[in-house]
Parts: sequence; C-alpha cells; structure tokens
Amino acid sequence: MKPFTAPSVSIDGQVIRRIREEGRLTQLYVAKVVGVTTDTVSRWENNRYPTIRRDNALRLAEALEVELELILKQEEPSEEPVSQDTEKKWLSGRYLFAGLFLLLLIGVFVALLRQVPEAQIVLSGHRHVPNFTAPGVRVPIRLEVVSKQKLKGLIVREEFPPGWVLVEAEPPPASLDNLNGSVRWMIRNPQQRKQIVYILQAPQKSQFETVIDLHGEVVANPNGQRFSISIPSTGTLKIAPLHWADMNGNSVIDDLEILDVSDMVDEAEQIHFGWDLIEKMWDAGAYRYDQKKHQFFPVKPSPAAVTNQ
Repeated sequence: MKPFTAPSVSIDGQVIRRIREEGRLTQLYVAKVVGVTTDTVSRWENNRYPTIRRDNALRLAEALEVELELILKQEEPSEEPVSQDTEKKWLSGRYLFAGLFLLLLIGVFVALLRQVPEAQIVLSGHRHVPNFTAPGVRVPIRLEVVSKQKLKGLIVREEFPPGWVLVEAEPPPASLDNLNGSVRWMIRNPQQRKQIVYILQAPQKSQFETVIDLHGEVVANPNGQRFSISIPSTGTLKIAPLHWADMNGNSVIDDLEILDVSDMVDEAEQIHFGWDLIEKMWDAGAYRYDQKKHQFFPVKPSPAAVTNQ
C-alpha cells in the first residue's frame, strides 16, 4: 500500500525567511538542524527549490519551531462557472458561515484575553553562580529552567566575558563560540524542570576583586506564542584567591559546603567538578591558592587558627 502523504511538498520561501529572521535564527543554525548546507537553506528561502522532500520539510519546521503547515505554500482555488441558483445558495450559506465564524472568533478572543496573565509566567529561570573563583581555575555554573506546561522544545543562550573558556557542559551545547563568549543549547521535549551545568575557566591574567557578569535568556514557543525571558543570577562571581566551593570565603571547605558540592556531583554525573581535590582540602581543614601555578592545594591549619575557630 502506498503511503498517504506525498514524498515531496511545496514550501513558501518568503514565509520561511520571515519566521527565521523573527526568531533571530541564522541560516547556518537552520542548516545544521535540518542536515543540509546553508546554500540549500538560501535556495529554499529564494524559492529556487519550490518543492523539497517531506522529511526535510518536517526538520525545517522543527528548526523554526513552527508547525509544518505554516511553511507550506498555499494553493489558490480554481474558479469555475456556477449557475444563478447555485450562486444564491452559496451566498446564503456563506453569510450563515460568516456569522458563525464571527461568533467563534469572538469566543476565542475572549478566551485568549483570560489566559494572558497566566501566559506571562509560562517560563522562569535562574543561574546559580558561586561567590568566588581564582585566575586560571575552573568554576561550575548551574542553570535551572522551569515551565508551567509541557514544551516541544526550548533554546537556552548564555554569554560570558571574552577570554573565559567553556570547557565542559551537560547536556552538550548545540553551538559554542569561546572566542566571543557565547553558547547555545537546543533542547527537544524538555522536562518541566530542566538543569544545565557548564564549566568556565577563568583567564590566568584575571584581576582580583573583578566581578564577572554572566547573562542569558530562554526562548520557547508554546502554542505558537514566542516567549523570551532573561535568566537572573543568584550569587555574584568575584575573582579572589578562593575556591568556588568555599561559599563564605574563609579559606576552609566546611561540612555543609562539601555536602552542597556532593549534591551537585550527584545531579550532574558527567561533569568533572574536581571532587578529589575538594575532598582533600576538606579533609586537611584548609587550603591555599598558588598564584604562579594557578592551583589550589590542601593545607593543615596552624594550631593558632584552630584555637581561634
């Protein structure tokens, strides 16, 4: 038996270009998601290829975060002569249909107005940032995105200062530009509470007391409505001779702090947090930062320091 759907479909290049530009998506990004070249995407948008394979059209719709029907070319109905009686019946039915359709539109409009306050809080996000990190040292950043309804997909964008390097992330990003300090994740069928963890390495020439600015946004398209929210940070990342696990900055990894690190390790098993070194610094009772080697080392606190504690 032949399949019901045709192997190829007609697409509307102008609509595709408009949706991509409104979504601030590049031709390179769309090409990567669909699995074609940027030249092919350009030809689609310029109607050089008026028909494409249906599977490519489905992937193209997913990349643009719209339904397939929205990018298909609409066929114009052909005109046929009709008799006067047929025309009268058609006009009468048309007026009846128009009245019913108008009532339906009014009902939909009222329903949408009632949903507006709830739609404004469909997404929320937070960035959990440690208080300290040192020059040349790696520091973990945790993102938490929460949605109030099931989403088909979402995009998370993050920007970090030039000179910093993203060395690790879970899940892996869809695109990464360490030169300009930007990274992007595209997540399909995400859980309603999604966590992203990534590791940044500070430049070795970072100046102490510098406060690091991280910012980003989450983009989603539930029910055909685009939502974009910025991600606020909880915590302020400062350059200091202190380890990121030392949240209170007293040069000691205490019991509560190592328990927090243990929870992070359990939640993101693929990320290398430097657990062995943190455990050694906790066991020793203190630590120090070597500015020449850009490394932390466990040290035993002096008897006087232990007495003061």
